[in-house]
Amino acid sequence: MSGEVREGERIPRRDPPPYKEADSFSQAISRDGLFATAINDSNQYGPIGMMILLFVVATITGAAIKLLESL
Repeated sequence: MSGEVREGERIPRRDPPPYKEADSFSQAISRDGLFATAINDSNQYGPIGMMILLFVVATITGAAIKLLESL
């Protein structure tokens, strides 16, 4: 943490994570990976990566619930 507290703020700001521009979403995934793109926000496609990660987790969760329901 940089520890800098600006006037009117109580919580110190943290330094931003490393950020590199990508030409396309596929380049961002191949260069940084899905987790670094979605979780660490390493490029401008972080929100899109988070939506795809959410879709994957929701699909796995739904399939597990459906599987357990049929037992």
